[in-house]
Amino acid sequence: MAGLGQQGDEDLELRLRVRAAGEADYRAGRSDTILALLDEARASTDAGARIEALSIAHHCLLAPEHEHLRRRIADELIGEAARTGQRGPVVMSLLWQVVDMLLSGDRHAGRRLSELRAQLAEGPYLAAEFVVGAMDVMLAIRAGRFEDAEQLAQHCYELGNKAGDADAEGWYAAQLVAIHWYQGRLPELLPMLGATASAPTLSAIDNSLFGAVAVASALAGDRRAAENALASLRGPGLDRLPRSSSWLVTMYGIVEAAYLLDNRHAAARVYGLLLPFAHLPMMASLGVACFGSVEHALGVAALTTGHVDRAIGHLREAVHRNLALGHWPAVRNSRLRFAEALDRRGGPDDAAAAAAQRAAAGELAPQNESAATAHAVTCVRQGRRWRVELGVRSVTVDHMVGMLHLAVLTANPGAEIRSIELAAGVEALGRAAATDAGPAQELLDETAVRSYRQRVAELTEAIDVAGRRGDAEAVAAMEQERDWVLAQLSAGTGLAGRRRSFANDEERARLAVGRAIRRAVAQINRVDPVIGAHLHATVHSGMRCWYQPAGPAA
Repeated sequence: MAGLGQQGDEDLELRLRVRAAGEADYRAGRSDTILALLDEARASTDAGARIEALSIAHHCLLAPEHEHLRRRIADELIGEAARTGQRGPVVMSLLWQVVDMLLSGDRHAGRRLSELRAQLAEGPYLAAEFVVGAMDVMLAIRAGRFEDAEQLAQHCYELGNKAGDADAEGWYAAQLVAIHWYQGRLPELLPMLGATASAPTLSAIDNSLFGAVAVASALAGDRRAAENALASLRGPGLDRLPRSSSWLVTMYGIVEAAYLLDNRHAAARVYGLLLPFAHLPMMASLGVACFGSVEHALGVAALTTGHVDRAIGHLREAVHRNLALGHWPAVRNSRLRFAEALDRRGGPDDAAAAAAQRAAAGELAPQNESAATAHAVTCVRQGRRWRVELGVRSVTVDHMVGMLHLAVLTANPGAEIRSIELAAGVEALGRAAATDAGPAQELLDETAVRSYRQRVAELTEAIDVAGRRGDAEAVAAMEQERDWVLAQLSAGTGLAGRRRSFANDEERARLAVGRAIRRAVAQINRVDPVIGAHLHATVHSGMRCWYQPAGPAA
């Protein structure tokens, strides 16, 4: 009896050491201590101690570089659990195997998940039900069923709280990020993201929400906040970020933020870090959210650094791998980025290939978005920036001349407007159709010239008033408008204020307006490929320009 008591004490002491090692390793994003104890645990006669050590070690090996070791441990765990014949170890070992298969993008993950569901049908097991519920959210997002996914995420969050799981809040946030990202609504989550990213319940080695803050801020036009979030992630070096189950998603957030901020250094660094994991999907935690293939992130990083041919290769492969995952929103995003890369290369067949990719992406639009995009794009000037909206999607981009042309065209859907008029900026917002070209036509008539000069005087006075009261933002906005009005006067008048004519310059106007519109659409496309694809398909530039949401005019 004394020997049995001593053995029991040794087993208890081993379990306590295993738990302490696992906790320390997990918090530090490492696994060396728990792996050193694993051989000792394997030699134990206590099956419970062996199973617990294997399970804890597995949990410390969720970083992508441990893929193969983790799967070997899960297989070993399955065998140990089967020998006990106890339901708890069997369920948890099967759960770990499903997690591994999802993180690896294994085509047979669905089979194992079905086996796990069958086990859970035999009786309640709240901890495992919470994880499976989170996987259901991820699968609904992959299928493009966003409304269902949002409802399932709420239910999963409640289930996690009921189970007392500390991951409930973080998982719910990750699922909302995935839903809103693919809907083009990520900036709506900024207040929640800021609070959750700093929540004490979030894992100490999970930095993915900081990446989401950087992307959402950039999309909202808050460059300062985006750069701050990106810099905080980079810290002393991206290679020093702890590796965990959320590491790939964190890297993807950095890639998208670097793309939006044109941060080539960050994009190049992440590209090198991600390249060994090109074959994996970007999964959050235990398979609770998925952002598609790592190939997509590599393609976006290569676009940012200007390696267009490399980007095309990665994005072509991303389409294939996302199709294999059955992740339709990710397939759509990869097709749109693939089209952008083809446009940038501009090879002989690239324009047709890009159009084909955009058409294929359009077929994957969710029904609610398809209905929304039947309405016109709106472009609203906000100081030095523009807010572009299409249905539920909205982005903020920098001012450029082409945005003025897009604002005119989108404010008059279906109306043909001559390039010469867009170049002159003469009352185009109020025109519904163009007139036939006649003899030499003045760019600015007397009324327009007087109106423009009066507006310059008004703005000059208002700028002075705003400057005295210290309203720097108002000053900047009005100076921007005054510069534009002066540019229109300069374009429309010659020396000594004589008005110019474009009798022989319509071709010059066509080229200038076409280039400006293409640059503006490319800028929008960088921020939101869905709105960009819509504008690619619906804006026509030439001697006459138009915007036709239902398709270009004949």
